[in-house]
Amino acid sequence: MTTGSFGLAQIGADSAFVEFERVQKSYDGETLVVKDLNLSMPKGEFLTMLGPSGSGKTTCLMMLAGFETATHGQIKLDGKNINNIPPHKRGIGMVFQNYALFPHMSVAENLSFPLEVRKIGKSEREQKVKRALDMVQMGAFGGRRPAQLSGGQQQRIALARALVFEPELVLMDEPLGALDKQLRETLQFEITKLAHDLGITVVYVTHDQTEALTMSDRVAVFENGRIQQLATPDELYERPVNSFVAQFIGENNTMDGVVTAIRGDICTVKLANGDMIDAKPVNVSAVGDRTKVSIRPERVEIDKGRLSPDAHTLKAEVLEFIYMGDIFRTRLRVAGNDNFVIKTRNAPDQVRLTPGTQIDIGWLPEDCRALDAN
Repeated sequence: MTTGSFGLAQIGADSAFVEFERVQKSYDGETLVVKDLNLSMPKGEFLTMLGPSGSGKTTCLMMLAGFETATHGQIKLDGKNINNIPPHKRGIGMVFQNYALFPHMSVAENLSFPLEVRKIGKSEREQKVKRALDMVQMGAFGGRRPAQLSGGQQQRIALARALVFEPELVLMDEPLGALDKQLRETLQFEITKLAHDLGITVVYVTHDQTEALTMSDRVAVFENGRIQQLATPDELYERPVNSFVAQFIGENNTMDGVVTAIRGDICTVKLANGDMIDAKPVNVSAVGDRTKVSIRPERVEIDKGRLSPDAHTLKAEVLEFIYMGDIFRTRLRVAGNDNFVIKTRNAPDQVRLTPGTQIDIGWLPEDCRALDAN
């Protein structure tokens, strides 16, 4: 569910609400955990920072919140440098994985606390608390203590507390990580809808790629302290710019090869076993470049009638066939790779493949990307 259409070209300095300008972070004075980060967000965007543990995404969130200080560079909020502004004066809502609710306070008291800190009168506090609880469908739970709530209910209260003082920016750090799969998926849609209904700006941190693709207007993929790609979910999945993004986002097939020819937006790659295929040159520039070609499992065809006349076909051996309800997942041996996967929809006319069967597979050249060899 991608509800926004923010593109990099659309976001200039004048329209940026959140900005990181050449931000670096080191804890020991030598090793940079965030390296020269430049990032701009417009108001109302839901942006997810996605990456493996240690990639720098949470450090970026903590610097934006004010819990960590940038070693170099500027962080701006609505055009104002906030590097030296303490966390409680930034007016930012926060939601954590562990809920961080006060156990000795009722739900209503938990929500009222940030309003009291801001010197808001009792009558207005009560109105805001009621409105925030209603937003997350928890209006009847104001008198309970956190220990009397389920994990999902506690996370809804944590979200309501982050929204109760009507911040323009909300930061969320793995907020659904402790919940079971079904509840996590329910809250993904609820949080996204609420954010867009209220028009708030959200920076969301997760290592869950499905969560990032489902919830975000844009996703920043982090690795080794840098953003590897910043794009809409469909752009990330369909057009990864390097091997790391291709492997980290969704399931992906890769094969090693060498570029033997480049003709405009198509190149020919010789695979390790000698097979030749065509691909879109993304991270290769010359004949002789080593590459990893990338192809999504659902883009591979086993029906020659659905391929263009220009498509190369490869021989494949079926190693494993798995019924997964809505799809069939088949593992093949292709060009010496025993972990080549295809996904086909479960339909009455779909062939169920038997291990040991020899088949032909192929794909459109534009669906195959020649990426960096690393």
